[in-house]
Amino acid sequence: MKILVTGFEPFGGETENASGVAVDMLRDLTPPDGARIVTAILPVTWSGAGPALLRAVEENQPDAVVAVGEAGGRAAVTPERWARNLGHGRIPDNDGAIRDAAPLAEGPERLESRIVPIALVRAIKDAGVPAEVSDDAGAFLCNAVFWTALHRTDLPAAFIHVPAVRSRGSARIGAETDPGHAPVNSALSSDNLAVALMAAVDTVAQETRPSRHGQ
Repeated sequence: MKILVTGFEPFGGETENASGVAVDMLRDLTPPDGARIVTAILPVTWSGAGPALLRAVEENQPDAVVAVGEAGGRAAVTPERWARNLGHGRIPDNDGAIRDAAPLAEGPERLESRIVPIALVRAIKDAGVPAEVSDDAGAFLCNAVFWTALHRTDLPAAFIHVPAVRSRGSARIGAETDPGHAPVNSALSSDNLAVALMAAVDTVAQETRPSRHGQ
C-alpha cells in the first residue's frame, strides 16, 4: 500500500517548517509492514499548494494521503476532523499574496476527513506522543490543501497539524491557523513528530484497503 505524506516549506520569515522537517525524517524510518511511504513538500502559496498536491497524487498514484502542516498555537499533534470551504490569508504567502476570506470552490461548507481522526489520535498517543482531535483546521493553506485532497480526489485522506517546533529557538508564527493564539513552546521535538506521523501512517495502512483511486 502506497501512502503519500506531504508537508510544507518554511513561511512567514521562518527558516524551518515543522511539518516539512518531520515528513523528510520519514524517509529514514522503516515504514509499517505492507506500506510504502512517498513524500512531497508543498509550497506555501495560494496559487501553488493545491496544484502541487494534485501533481504528487498524479505522479505517485497513492492509495491514501496524509497531509501535514504546522500550527504555532498548539502544543500537541492534532488530526483534523473537517476541511472548511474557506480560504483566508491574514498573513502573506511566500509569493507575498494576501487572500481575503472567500470560499475555496463551489461546494459544501465543509468536508469530513476520510480517515477517522480519533483512530489517528489513539495511535499517536500509543506511540507516546500527546494528541487530540481538532475541529478547526483554520483557513490558511493547511486547510486549503486538506480541502483539495477531499474535494479533488476520492482518496482516503487526512490532515494532521503538528506543533511548530524548531531545532533552534522558537517559532514566531501561529495566528495563521488559530487566530488570537500566540505561538506556544511545545515540549515535543522533531523526532517526536516523526514518530507520531509514522504511527498515523500505520493506522492508515491498517484501516484503508489498497485500491487505486482516480481524481
